[in-house]
Amino acid sequence: MKTKFIAALLSLVLGFTTTAMANTNASPDEAKAMAVKAAEYMQQNGDDAAIAAFMAPGGEWHDRDLYVFVIGNDGTMMAHGAKATLVGRNVNALKDVDGKAFVTEFLKIDGEDWVDYKWQNPTTKAVEAKTSYIVRVGDKVVGVGAYAQ
Repeated sequence: MKTKFIAALLSLVLGFTTTAMANTNASPDEAKAMAVKAAEYMQQNGDDAAIAAFMAPGGEWHDRDLYVFVIGNDGTMMAHGAKATLVGRNVNALKDVDGKAFVTEFLKIDGEDWVDYKWQNPTTKAVEAKTSYIVRVGDKVVGVGAYAQ
């Protein structure tokens, strides 16, 4: 009897743990909220302070698989919270694995909007479906994306 109880309890605990681990991705709503907040932060604090904050590892602009990126109208990556090696590079010609020129779509946004594409998840290292909320801030766009749940 005791063995059956322990087995049932262990099964229940493992079931909850697996479910919790499967839901580590942030939601599109959380991505949108962070993008809007990041755009406001950049407007209030200026480009240099905002970019430094967005790039700071473990700071408030990093949450699970969420991070902020900033791209200038000329296609230069100004900040990328997950892949610092992209900063300073022109990413205009960047395409996802399906050939979608998603940066071009980012830069066409006047106001705020979503763009869907595929990108490497910094948490899983796998290429996954992603939707990014893009906010226009003057001559640049600020974005945060959520990976498929």
